[in-house]
Amino acid sequence: MTSWAGRTAADIAAAVREKRVAPREVVAEHLDRIARLDGRIGAFRKVRAEAALAEADELAARADIAELPLAGVPLAVKDNLAVRGEAHLDGSAATPDTPAGADHATVARLRAAGAVVVGLTNVPELCVFGTTDGIHGISRNPWDTRRSAGGSSGGSAAAVAAGLTPIALGNDGMGSLRIPAANCGLVTIKPGFGVVPAGIGNGDWFGMSENGPLATSVEDVRLMLAVLAGTEFEDSAREGTLRIAVSRRSPLIGTTVTRPYTNAVAEAAGLLAGAGHQVRRAEPPYPASIGVTALRHWTAGTAVDAAGLDPALLTRRTRVHAAIGRRFLSGVRTSDSRDRLRERLTPFFAEYDVLLTPALARRAPRAAAWHERGWLSNALAGSNYSPLTPAWNLTGWPAMSVPFGMLPSGTPCAVQLVGRPGSEAVLLAVARTLETLRPWQRTASVG
Repeated sequence: MTSWAGRTAADIAAAVREKRVAPREVVAEHLDRIARLDGRIGAFRKVRAEAALAEADELAARADIAELPLAGVPLAVKDNLAVRGEAHLDGSAATPDTPAGADHATVARLRAAGAVVVGLTNVPELCVFGTTDGIHGISRNPWDTRRSAGGSSGGSAAAVAAGLTPIALGNDGMGSLRIPAANCGLVTIKPGFGVVPAGIGNGDWFGMSENGPLATSVEDVRLMLAVLAGTEFEDSAREGTLRIAVSRRSPLIGTTVTRPYTNAVAEAAGLLAGAGHQVRRAEPPYPASIGVTALRHWTAGTAVDAAGLDPALLTRRTRVHAAIGRRFLSGVRTSDSRDRLRERLTPFFAEYDVLLTPALARRAPRAAAWHERGWLSNALAGSNYSPLTPAWNLTGWPAMSVPFGMLPSGTPCAVQLVGRPGSEAVLLAVARTLETLRPWQRTASVG
């Protein structure tokens, strides 16, 4: 009997299109794996077992099944996006438990392409913090369940890394795709502004939040991104020689990057140079104020999302975060700080096609009830280990996390790739080169 859990989305879809396997068989096997393993991982807030099997049967009857790019592929969806007939609770007791009347645009596109939604994944409350824990449980890194999967798409990342689904849908407002992907050994891309429908919360954190894929291979990320964006992202091997800048320092003053991550960047740079690209050390001209700009936008975005919710039902860290953000709301709405950041960085990206950096500064915090701790300890924990992601939400430019080697603890390490607007295909090509030259184990060994 062929096992489908642990296979790529591309492999599964090809088998379903060619009628080598029925969608129900694929979905049932993944549901069984979820039932066996998710008690240890904490990836899912809601598993749609009966609904997913019924939808798999409906899919099998579709006349166009042979043309569907994601035919029969089990999909996990982050619990801040609408799935028809399900409530999206956003990790909070304060949000209404009201079933959605329609799918979010991204979910609708993935379903139209043949994906089957097997469940909704855990998030930190209002998707604010860099660890995924709260009233619905703790999402753990399948490579080391003592460590957090990261946040805020932590449940989605944990699901894919554990082989519970081959792909998952998440989103990224300050690194919320790239952080858990880096922790859990996955590939992801935060697309540039306007490439994929957003519609996350109440205003996409002032346009900083983007929906995107989580997967175990570059091919699956490319496939899923094409469906989400409604356009192809061809393998741009024909791009030729790229000018790649390498930076190993944190944009935030006082935050250092640990040696495993700087070593990963140096090794990745060597591989790309050996592949024929022009690679050189070069530091982006980050302004000293970038940390303050990020904090203002991060907290103000939460203030908008928390408006209208009962504060008594929010956790203390979220209440404080939103209260801080309310002080910044007016200034953020009228600020030109993001425009000035783009203007400052544009000449750098005229000189270089791609920026290579560490994905994180250090390994993830321990898996724990961080939502029961104070705001400051949460904010410091997040900024200390993930200072390299927020800049690219502020600019709205595409950025990827790509697995690269292992940390001394035995969990995955990763590098980040950043490009100018419209360079998603270029970033995918560079990621594919790294995947070819330094392959990674696609899923954790969790049973």
